[in-house]
Amino acid sequence: MTASKLDQLRAMTTVVADTGDIEAVRRLKPVDCTTNPTLLLKAVETPAYAALVEEAIAWGKRQGGTGAVEAVCDRLAVTFGTELTKIVPGRVSTEVDADLSFDTEATLAKARAIIAAYKERGVGRERILIKIASTWEGLQAARVLQAEGIDCNLTLLFALPQAVAAADAKAFLISPFVGRILDWHVKAGGGPYTAETDPGVVSVKSIYAYYKAFGIKTVVMGASFRNTGEIEALAGCDRLTIGPGLLDELAAATGDLPRRLSPAASPQVASPDGAKKITLDEKAFRFAMNEDAMATEKLAEGIRGFVKDLRSLRKLVAAKLDEAKAA
Repeated sequence: MTASKLDQLRAMTTVVADTGDIEAVRRLKPVDCTTNPTLLLKAVETPAYAALVEEAIAWGKRQGGTGAVEAVCDRLAVTFGTELTKIVPGRVSTEVDADLSFDTEATLAKARAIIAAYKERGVGRERILIKIASTWEGLQAARVLQAEGIDCNLTLLFALPQAVAAADAKAFLISPFVGRILDWHVKAGGGPYTAETDPGVVSVKSIYAYYKAFGIKTVVMGASFRNTGEIEALAGCDRLTIGPGLLDELAAATGDLPRRLSPAASPQVASPDGAKKITLDEKAFRFAMNEDAMATEKLAEGIRGFVKDLRSLRKLVAAKLDEAKAA
């Protein structure tokens, strides 16, 4: 019997679950797991996790003070992350608040606090990735954190300059957003695209090739998929983080899944300018991003989206805190 496409994918790529749904993770058995404010908001609104939410609210009620809402949100993120570490054998990514995306020092403080909170629960830093938006400020925070032994996942990554800066910061992992890149190009009138010509797929392939050509150790983890065709076109990538729906589709699909990316082949297909090493200081980075309308717009949009969901989460927590105090 032919192995499912998901099993074939797992043989060449580390599969990560893009969800905060603990039951979905338990069912799908990924190696790693990643969450963000959007996924956490969905999980908090799910009745199955009421006990986890109630514990955090009760804790917040005892803390009091003006920062109780933010503290409860942080506690919820770590609570869900801790539960996920009991299921997956690898890493769990926990995100720094998106409204700190342009504040290096605040990002550093939040990241250290997250690691400390996990330590209190008996979860070592080797099980956690701190997820940070790939702004210049976020990249500089990652540089400091990596030097301190705190591994980072650079998210909302849409272009090679961000990947170059992440590698320079010695980031543990980057998450290039395949589907959102496609979304931008479709909206701009591009296409139709095949899985191979999909602009998001092409972007990840170029980043992967650049990294392998120069022996860069930073892990490339494709993210934000719109269909299984994108995933199959990146089979062999270091890691792929995939939502439960697409994981289920891959699990149900059969047929041969050829490897599309491999370190050995990458130097021959690296950047079209002859695989020259790129060096970027802050001015060069900002200019390169400014030249790329897609990357600039999707980064800003992504931060706004995460902040919107973070605010919704805080509003929900504030309401629950008020109810608890009134009880």
